[in-house]
Amino acid sequence: MNTPIHIMLVEDHPEYREVIEMALAQESDLNLASQFGTAETALRSIQDNRLGNRIDMVLLDINLPGMSGLEALPWFKKYVPETRIILLTQSDMEADVLQAISQGASGYLLKSSTLQQIVDGIRVVISGGASLDSGVASFILKTLKAKLSKDAMKVALSERELEVLTLLAEGLSKKEIADRLKIGTTTVVTHVTHIYEKLDVTSAPAAVNRAHRMGIFSDEE
Repeated sequence: MNTPIHIMLVEDHPEYREVIEMALAQESDLNLASQFGTAETALRSIQDNRLGNRIDMVLLDINLPGMSGLEALPWFKKYVPETRIILLTQSDMEADVLQAISQGASGYLLKSSTLQQIVDGIRVVISGGASLDSGVASFILKTLKAKLSKDAMKVALSERELEVLTLLAEGLSKKEIADRLKIGTTTVVTHVTHIYEKLDVTSAPAAVNRAHRMGIFSDEE
């Protein structure tokens, strides 16, 4: 028989704690080892080692009386660094999501999730995955896409360098580019050298490929 997953629930609403307790009680591999109404009492129990270090998972609410879940998260990571943490909350605020993930949360589920989704999320996180509410996952994906766009901007190609790169992508030689832009071939060579340096590549095909992956070229281009 597999060792059960020992779970700590930190939630200030008794009714919701009872709902989670009943849901976990029906799962043979999940054990609600402890539950607390505040982050302070939960952290104190860990410091006092009352649970014998048998905590695999913390289900942590954000809006708690006293110390919030987000304020407590780094302390949980400090005291029990191997323990996985899922934020189980009503908050779908983007700032809360980003702060939780950046501080080491392994999951972010809304209380509107079904009990089965919560149970499945616990198992996914314990097995090494990440459990995210679908809306939260969509937001994070958009955030990552925005970050990629910002990374592309950091390359800071000049308008002329972008023109040269676009023509390289069309397969033109340096002389053909010079003729098209009505500039000297030596000038084109200089622009190409700068492009290679900024994109950290050594050839035209590599430069074009990197530009596409970084989003420098739009789909239309």
